[in-house]
Amino acid sequence: MTDEKDQTRHKARMQEQKAKVDERIAAAQEEKGLLLVLTGNGKGKSTSGFGTVARAVGHGLKAAVVQYVKGGWECGERNLLEKNGVEFHVMGTGFTWETQDKDTDIQAAQAAWQHSKKLLQDPTIDVVLLDEITYMITYKYIDLDEVLAALTARPKDQHVVITGRACHRSIIELADTVSEVRPVKHAFDNGIKAQKGIDW
Repeated sequence: MTDEKDQTRHKARMQEQKAKVDERIAAAQEEKGLLLVLTGNGKGKSTSGFGTVARAVGHGLKAAVVQYVKGGWECGERNLLEKNGVEFHVMGTGFTWETQDKDTDIQAAQAAWQHSKKLLQDPTIDVVLLDEITYMITYKYIDLDEVLAALTARPKDQHVVITGRACHRSIIELADTVSEVRPVKHAFDNGIKAQKGIDW
């Protein structure tokens, strides 16, 4: 149990902290569509992106998802979000080391990108998740300048979430919020297989 002196000091610190937070909230008045980037080598980037989509849908916003590095396997997030009106476009070829066919991968990436561009021009879509698009830019399957142009020209209130490792610095510079997920431990590294409902 804290004594009266400790309680008084704690209350003073919390009042000072609250005043600083309130001041920052009062100063942040601009409203616009945000570009959020979730990058880094750790697990959870796509999961975080889907969490943002779920939050948006929970508030009545219209969302769409383009998945770039996904094959034909089941996706728990898709199972849930499609039932709640979220449009999905899945590139469908899986990882590039699985197809081992660069031309097929480029064609699939380009088709997914053309769909993404339509979403980025549609003012009725409030949130667009471009899941794992960073790999397509790194492999040069999609042109970086074209991506930057589409992000810059999108409807002013549209939010975009980009996920994937090694996000290009030009996209990071354009972004409003960037989070880097750092790997500390991963079950897979210890021979534990991916778990339904947790990893996929």
